[in-house]
Amino acid sequence: MRILHLTNHVQQIGNGIVNVAVDLACLQAQNGHDVAIASSGGEYEALLTNHGVRHLQLDQSRTPLNMIKAAWRYREIVQEFQPDIVHAHMMTGVVLAGMLRNGGEYSLVSTLHNEFQRSAVLMGLAERVIAVSNAVADSMVRRGIPQHKLRVVTNGTLGSPRHRHIQDYQPLPLQHPAIATVAGMYTRKGIIELIEAFGKIADTFPQAHLYLVGDGPDREMFTALVQSTPLANRIHFAGFQPEPQRYMLATDVFVLASHCESFGLVLTEAREAGCAIIASDVDGIPETLDHGHAGLLVPPKNSQALADALVQLLSDPIHLQKWKYLAKQNLERFSAMRVHEETMAVYSELVKDYGLPKIVRKEELLVSK
Repeated sequence: MRILHLTNHVQQIGNGIVNVAVDLACLQAQNGHDVAIASSGGEYEALLTNHGVRHLQLDQSRTPLNMIKAAWRYREIVQEFQPDIVHAHMMTGVVLAGMLRNGGEYSLVSTLHNEFQRSAVLMGLAERVIAVSNAVADSMVRRGIPQHKLRVVTNGTLGSPRHRHIQDYQPLPLQHPAIATVAGMYTRKGIIELIEAFGKIADTFPQAHLYLVGDGPDREMFTALVQSTPLANRIHFAGFQPEPQRYMLATDVFVLASHCESFGLVLTEAREAGCAIIASDVDGIPETLDHGHAGLLVPPKNSQALADALVQLLSDPIHLQKWKYLAKQNLERFSAMRVHEETMAVYSELVKDYGLPKIVRKEELLVSK
């Protein structure tokens, strides 16, 4: 197949949507398909080239003038590359691909990563909509995307072409017990609740330290919040880290306190690293933690429940080791290769359903010549 992926960029900034798209493109090319990604570019261009994936420049910035330019450029890309499948991973891409498609010149697939966004229903412009969890699929049915369009391909990045094997990373020398999160610095990621929970247990565990790994628009607000407490020397803002595995491997308790989360992709990496895990019981997170068998689930936006779970793990070394062990079980389903194979099955279904008119037109053109 000739497969064209659309993303806003391919920057190495910890964006889960971009990471999944890059993984898919590399594995599809590795398996013999002709693959390209159209985006505004970024650090992953070198990786894509090394895996035989073409990068085509497409700036999808949402200004009126640029959208006109983007539409023109997109049509050029389609005419040059002639894709069988266009796979849009973000809202602007699916709108471009949906509105500028001439008949059946390609089949359109979208992946729905963040169903909590108001504009997520636009992903329904595609013929097939891949939901990254059953929770996302159920949510989008309620919001009007037809059931027959939806396919669930749960996320997974283990064995990603972007990463070395987990055993090849050197753990960092963190203070123990080490509590950590790897997340964008957004309020919706529950960073305030995590800081508050740490404040509640800090006196009970005076050796504990909290590591906040990631960057984002709310980081300055979180930093100011911490500076106003006596815990500033025990709460560390590490910023974006291209190798967060080094933190995870040295972490005792990994926390994802999100208010909303379609899947919680970082949890699969924390599980692989062998962290005991606490996470919000919301959206797709329970699926990622085997419905509580691989990590403790707590109500979202509840710092006291989060603090209680931390006390439960840190008070009992045997209990802590038990949850570290459980986190590492049943990881095969989170492989990037499995995501690739299931995604290709969705493509094949579309080629079977929609490919005949395209073939007929090509044969007619040959006859007319």
